[in-house]
Amino acid sequence: MGNPRNILIVRTDRIGDVVLTLPLVSILKKYFPDAKISFLLRNYTLPLAQDNSCIDEVITLEEKNGITEIISNTKKLRSKFDTCIVAYPTFRIALIMVLAGIKVRVGTGYRWYSFLFNKKIYDHRKVSEYHELEYNVRLLKALGINENVNPSNVQFNLHSSKESRQIIESELKSRKVDLSKKIIILHPGSGGSSIDLPIVSMKKLIGKMAHELDVEILITGSSNEAELCNSLIVNEKTKNLAGLFELKEMIALIEKAEILIANSTGPIHIAAALGKNVIGFYPKIVSCSDKRWGPYTNRKKNFSPTINCSNCSREQCEELDCMSSINIDEVLETTKLFLAKRNQENL
Repeated sequence: MGNPRNILIVRTDRIGDVVLTLPLVSILKKYFPDAKISFLLRNYTLPLAQDNSCIDEVITLEEKNGITEIISNTKKLRSKFDTCIVAYPTFRIALIMVLAGIKVRVGTGYRWYSFLFNKKIYDHRKVSEYHELEYNVRLLKALGINENVNPSNVQFNLHSSKESRQIIESELKSRKVDLSKKIIILHPGSGGSSIDLPIVSMKKLIGKMAHELDVEILITGSSNEAELCNSLIVNEKTKNLAGLFELKEMIALIEKAEILIANSTGPIHIAAALGKNVIGFYPKIVSCSDKRWGPYTNRKKNFSPTINCSNCSREQCEELDCMSSINIDEVLETTKLFLAKRNQENL
């Protein structure tokens, strides 16, 4: 078989996971410039791919009550693709790729249903030898692509839409955000896949920033996190924007920021992909560590517990309250350094 002509990338989980899969697009275009490249995503992550100039088509995964529909997705994909790369495998997804008649099916060799893939990559992701983004790129080895990706050469091609930028501009002005000042976004929540910086530590950090920095501080989160975010408002410099924006507008909001500070969650990967300075909080648990899930950029500083422990587990981390050992004064100093560095760049 010759070069692929119609390639489908499949990533049907969460925001950060999708962002860390986007670099596959530019790499595939580099090696197969004439190929049409499509992306299969869940509905709520669509904005991450919709304004990517390298993606030819964005396809929504059909779901019912959160469960992937086999028949409707098969009909949608049938006879359209000669190659698929499944970065997030499930049995239903793997079966759909077969039923859709896709001849070359790239996926992991370590699932019970891996017989449904005919191009297998044998990487144990739970070992966390590589970053999640690098694991995704390694899938391309099945197509003869051996690309050495790193934070200096990675290309996300993530952009906001003009409409979203206008919405954000209008909303920030209506909330008396001084757009002549630097904006720092703090995103205190997460999807629960990792261990977060304690809220008391986050509030201490916000209080110090509000007192010592001449910036606008925006607190973001989902509508379910509005009360949590509201508890972090310390003065008029801090504004709670939780629940106000859909993902496409969040991309535009982050695009306006100078720094984003967050736990291991989707917005930190969006910020990294947009070239923003990022500060992240990560436990020592191998499967949740910054080595595996940290923002993939050179403009970052990640903080992990300073407590002396080994063989870290979620239970041990929570019992010892490890994340409380992160020094908030050091986080503040890093924030100041990022601001000073950007001021120097602008001179």
